[in-house]
Formats: sequence, C-alpha cells, structure tokens
Amino acid sequence: MNNDKMKFETPDLTAEARAKIAELFPGAVVEGKVNFDLLRAMLGDEVFGDEAYEFTWVGKRAAIAEAGRPIRKTLRPVVEDETTPTGADSTGKPYCSSGSRDWDTTRNLYIEGDNLDVLKLLQESYLGKVKMIYIDPPYNTGSDFIYRDDFAQDKDEYDEEAGVYDEDGDCLFLNTETNGRFHSDWCSMIYPRLVLARNMLAPNGAIFISINDIEVSNLREICNEVFGEANFIADLVWANKEGGGSSDSKLFRIKHEHILCFAKNIDNVEIAGVPVGNEDRYKSSDGYVSTRGKYYLQKMGMGTIQYSASLDYPITTPDGTTVMPADNNGGRKACWRWSKPKYDWGVENGFIEIKKDSSGVWTVYSKQYLNCDNEGNIITRTQRPMGIIDEYSSTQAAKLLQNLGLGSTFNYAKPVELMRYLCERVTVKGDIVLDFFSGSATTAHAVMQLNAEDGGRRKFIMVQLPEVCAEGTEAAKAGYKNICEIGKERIRRAGDKIKAEIENANAQQKIGEEPKQVPDIGFRVLKLDDTNMNDVYYAAGDYTQNMLSMMESNIKPDRTDMDLLFGCLLDWGLPLSMPHTHEKIDGFTVHTYNGGDLIACFEEHISEKAVREIASRKPLRAVFRDSSFTSSPEKINVFEIFKLLAPNTTVKVI
Repeated sequence: MNNDKMKFETPDLTAEARAKIAELFPGAVVEGKVNFDLLRAMLGDEVFGDEAYEFTWVGKRAAIAEAGRPIRKTLRPVVEDETTPTGADSTGKPYCSSGSRDWDTTRNLYIEGDNLDVLKLLQESYLGKVKMIYIDPPYNTGSDFIYRDDFAQDKDEYDEEAGVYDEDGDCLFLNTETNGRFHSDWCSMIYPRLVLARNMLAPNGAIFISINDIEVSNLREICNEVFGEANFIADLVWANKEGGGSSDSKLFRIKHEHILCFAKNIDNVEIAGVPVGNEDRYKSSDGYVSTRGKYYLQKMGMGTIQYSASLDYPITTPDGTTVMPADNNGGRKACWRWSKPKYDWGVENGFIEIKKDSSGVWTVYSKQYLNCDNEGNIITRTQRPMGIIDEYSSTQAAKLLQNLGLGSTFNYAKPVELMRYLCERVTVKGDIVLDFFSGSATTAHAVMQLNAEDGGRRKFIMVQLPEVCAEGTEAAKAGYKNICEIGKERIRRAGDKIKAEIENANAQQKIGEEPKQVPDIGFRVLKLDDTNMNDVYYAAGDYTQNMLSMMESNIKPDRTDMDLLFGCLLDWGLPLSMPHTHEKIDGFTVHTYNGGDLIACFEEHISEKAVREIASRKPLRAVFRDSSFTSSPEKINVFEIFKLLAPNTTVKVI
C-alpha cells in the first residue's frame, strides 16, 4: 500500500541518470552521489581530460541542472468551447479565443504557460513520440528576456562567477558585456529547453530552429552538445525579406535568417524530396507517355563509374553490328550502367533506345522517365531539397494575418508556406508536430493546411507564454490581452477558412467524385498552474485545529474533476488528446479515458457497488480520491476487489 499514491511531480531526470550510472557501475555511486574520480578510473582511457574541446558559458552548470530539476505543477483544461466573444479585432469583428474548440473530437493541444515547465510536464506523456519540432525562440536583440528562468543571475552574481571581480571587488580581467552576460543569458535560456525537447523527439524525428546571425554560432554549438554533432542535418538559409534587404548590417544588406536542423538520430531520419525543378529536360514522348510521362536520354556507356567486367559486354544494334561500352566513350575504358539481364529487361519494356549519328556511330541510351523509375515503378520524381529557401517571405506572413482579419496584431510571424514546407520534409500523415515558442500559431495553421491537402491526421502541440500585449500596440488596441489570445484566434480563423474552402470545393464536385474531408481544426486548451494538491510545510507541533479542518482534503478546493483527471494523465504519462467520457455509476461520477486506459472517480465515499462496476470493466489503470475511504480497512477492501476482478489493473489514490 506504500506505492498507491500518485506523485504529481515531473520526473527527476538527474536522479534517473544517477540510477542508470549506478546500474552500470554500482561502485561509482555512494549514498546517491556519483564518485567521478572512481568512475573515471573504471572507464580508463575512454574518458578525456581537461584538454578536450568544450563549449561553455557562465551559468552553464545551472542550465544543465535546470533541465533535470523536477517541478510540482499541472496543466488545467479549459474544456468548454468559448461562445461569448471576448474582444474584437481591428475591423470590429468579434473574436472568442479563451476556450477549446471541438474538445471531444480534436487531437490537437494548445498549452498556455512557460514552455520550460510545460516541457517538463510533457516528458512522460510524449517521450519519443514527436516527429517534428519547430521553434522560433527570442533572437537576443538586446531586449529584456521574456523567459527569465530561476537560474538567471543578476549582474553582480554574473561578474563574480565570470571572474570580472573577486569577492573583494578586485578586477581580475576585462570581460565586456557584449562578450559575456549578453550571450550567457540567452544560452542558459535555450539549453534546458532543447534538452527536454530532444527527449520528446521520435527516433526518426527532427528539430528546426529559426535564428538570426547574433546567436546562430552559439546555438549551433549548443545543438552539437544536446543532439550530437553527428546528427546535424543542415543550416538552412531562409531569404525572409523581399526586395533589396534590410539595414540590419552597416556593411551588407541582410535579407536572410538561419534555420538549424538536427535529427534525433541521423541514421533514422528521412528528408522528403521536393518536385524536380528541371522538368523541362523531360521533352521526348513515346507510347508510354500517359503512365510514365515524358523522358530524356542518358548514355548507357559510362567511364566515370568503377569498371566491372560483368558490365562490359557487347550490344547488338538495329543493323546487326555490335558496340562495346568504349565505343560510347570515345574509346576510353568504360562499362555499361546496366547489367546484361537488366539491359534485356529494358529492351523488352521500352527503356532502351539505340541511335546512329550522322557519322554512322551507334550510341546506346536508357530512357529516364519523369513519372517512372528504372525498375518500371510509377513514381513522383523528386530531388533533394536545397539548403537555401527563397520562396517565402515575412511579407507573405503579414499579408496572411491581414487576410484572416488579424491586421498587425503580431510582428515577425513566419509564413505558413514555410512551415508547411518544413512539415512536408519530415512528417507523414499521422505524426505529432510540436512548437513551444508558438507565437501567432503559424505552425498549427500549417499542420491543418497540409492535412487538408493530403488527407493527413497530423496533430499539433502549441505552447506559448501568455505574454501581455503592451499598451498602445495594435494587438492591445484590437482588444487582445495576450499573445495566446492572438494565437488561438488565428487557429480558429484559419480552421474556418480551410473548412469553408473544402465545403465549397465539395459542392462543385461532379457525380462520382470523392469529397474531401475537413481535417481536425479543433484544439484542447490547457493552462499551466500550480499543483492540484495542497502543499504542507508545517512541523507536527505547529498544527492548529483550524489547519486540521482545512486539511480534511489534500486537494485544493478550486480544482475540478477534469483538473484532477489531467493531473493523473500527466503523472501516468498518458497522452492528453485522447477521447474522454463520463457517466454516473450508482450515483457517482466516473470518468473513462481512451476506452479504459484510465478510469477515475474523484467523489467522496464511493460505494462498493461502484468500485465493483469499475473493476469489472478491467481498465489498465484506476484512480480514486484518498478521502473516499473512511478507514484503512475500507481502502484495503477496494484493492482486494481489484485483485479479484481486475488483477492486471494498477490502482492508485490521490
């Protein structure tokens, strides 16, 4: 009975790491602490010394520790769809952005709160499940940070640790602000978030990070450390500005940003190609054009590939003469690209063409079809995407927001076409996409748009700090209180637009044509908050009678059943977007999550009849309120009922 209570605390990743070390090297962990000298001795020559390259900054140790530090917080659902307008945009059109949309059916999430805490809460529920992460973090332009973590230092603390001054105020060495604290704060902000993000990436997942020139070099080094240098995919250059560029630099006109791309494991990741950009080379047609498309000719004789005797054989021409690979290569040593059996197959299936030039010399060609490979398979021919993206601009993003009736409520939004392009590179129809600096929710818009086009079921998780819209800004003038309101309203309006376009297209379809389906355009809203449980910090002798009466329930009085349910989902590591139902059993409200992954009853003094009914359904997990049981024997009886009726069910209390 000692393990029946739920923790309601995020995993202690540091403790888990120590446990793994203890499992491999038991002697290196004493009283919960790692003896690194002994560990070095055990590993021998495989441990490098002080001369190895290391990227560091003042505050790095604290940033590393922060990634593993557990927290006692929760995500509280905002279940009801918002039906009453909460404001109006610049055109006077009302908006309603505080609540969820299509709660019962959607598989998308919109989470309000500091992304560092949110990422910690999502660790177990989405460990290794996110196919693509895109983030657009603060660019460190000199403005005050929004994300000021607990380990951020004031100037005096920084100066002492950096070595600018010692404890007596004596100057040690010159360390300017531009070379020190300015970059250190940013590095300390981004590091733990990337550590947690990596945990959530699927084995074949990838992360895209937008950044400008100021921190791109530091970000690259941090990513090398977090994801591994070998998992670097590309530094994509995005031409984000139209026209002649900007005045960001005094010496060059800057019209680009960077998008760093790293894989969880580069051996597993796949980057989808883009449609060929040189279709005009496919000019010739034959009797297969309707299925294979047009083609161009490629010489069969190649002197650039490694010579193989099995590829050096005679080919008979239409006039009965024979040619050798060298005859097609100016007499130089060569071989055919195809083996003899493959050549014979090519002749039989129309993939070979032999032509005589004006001088009477025969040349053997293979046909390279646009829509067919050299095995006869019908394909969509693609090519590797370029490392320079120059088709989408910030101007397009601004125009789209205006078209959605959001005016100039959000600065520096990314174009939805860019997000869609990145999603196409790494995701397929059922994947999860995460953006924990979601801003105007462009990523969510792109996911819905891509699903509408290819019939996909991709799911998004948006995380955004509810940063207050400053007084006097266009967003504030339009009535938006914070960035989250803008983001949720953008998803609503984009979803409405996608739905209207599909319904209009379906109305114009001809008889027999398959109608397109409206994708998931809803989202569940969750808000970061303190734990659902009362925290007690008093010594036993300090309790008063009033305190004891307050503590009859260990659950905060303002928490609902849904708050408690989602707290349990997080603690058990269950996804937050699955179906949920509730019903009355013997007069008690019972919640069933995802068909029986979890059944919960949070009412006081639940009856034995209700307990037996829940147990008879054999859920994977069951949870009750601890105060439901008036005595220890009653609590033991509940566990005995489950042992009898549902022995494989894990039962816990809160």
